[in-house]
Amino acid sequence: METEAQRDLVGAMDMRWLEDFLAVADTRNFTRAARLRNISQAAFSRRIRGLEWWLGVSLIDRASCPLRLTPDGENFRQRAAAIVQQITDAQSNDPTSGPRRELSLALPHSLATGRLPAWWGAWQRAVGPDVAWNIVSGDVNDIVAALMTADIDILIAYQSAIVGVTLPEDQYERVEIGEEVLAPYAAPWVAERLERSGRAVPLLAYTPTSTFARVVEALLDAAPTRPRGPVIFEAESTAVLRAMAMAGHGVAWLPIGVANEAPRGALRRVEIEGWSADLKIIAHRDRRSTSTAVAELWSLLSPGGRGAPAARVGGAALRCLPAANEPTRWKHLS
Repeated sequence: METEAQRDLVGAMDMRWLEDFLAVADTRNFTRAARLRNISQAAFSRRIRGLEWWLGVSLIDRASCPLRLTPDGENFRQRAAAIVQQITDAQSNDPTSGPRRELSLALPHSLATGRLPAWWGAWQRAVGPDVAWNIVSGDVNDIVAALMTADIDILIAYQSAIVGVTLPEDQYERVEIGEEVLAPYAAPWVAERLERSGRAVPLLAYTPTSTFARVVEALLDAAPTRPRGPVIFEAESTAVLRAMAMAGHGVAWLPIGVANEAPRGALRRVEIEGWSADLKIIAHRDRRSTSTAVAELWSLLSPGGRGAPAARVGGAALRCLPAANEPTRWKHLS
């Protein structure tokens, strides 16, 4: 008998994750397991990590050779096998059930958190309830590679004069699905300090190899004025930089979609000429794809599609509370 917990687990994740886990549990080798599952090792590893993230535990001891399951992995193995068997039995006994279609989509973390929730409803309605979705978020270089190796169906990424994804046009199709603005944000009192007096404040920067680091550097090179403060912190994640800015540690350049996730009044956009950059949001797919699910989603995303995603944010600003009293810990930067 299937338990309520099992039904909840299956309803919230892709069953392929369970089958992947069982494959590596049997082979104790990622390469052989990926080959058995007929996917690349990179995609296989991402799906195993997705399962571990969902469960909140580590299932595989990757430091051992050969691989072995952790105690949590051993405990979960029987449960996963039971769930997969129950679903397989139910499908074989249901004459109306057909094979589920699959759709894999990849995008940067900032789009996954800042835009995907708003897009999701229209996308799901466009392709229907019989599609098993696999969402991959990560570094742009990694997800571009996943598109080129056919591990994903659609890639969504930022595009500007400075950064973007370049793929052979004879093989890959692209469509603009929205716009974004990368702008400086800070706690309200920090933003006021900059705008009114131009005094130095600490800068919260992206790591030099990240996409947004190149965008920020290029726009500041062309701006009438540059920030005066030192870079005191670097991170790849927009979420980490947003949290640091909210805590009053300095100024961070964030996509408006990410900044809008902050609690009301926690951040304010810094309004200084030349410090913001316009970005396009571009979807890419392989022209050779024969997936009907991909075709249906692409029809939605294309110009004239029925219900394009609401991603055009323009210069929308955050609603903010009045600036708080300025702390004294930055006096040495004045």
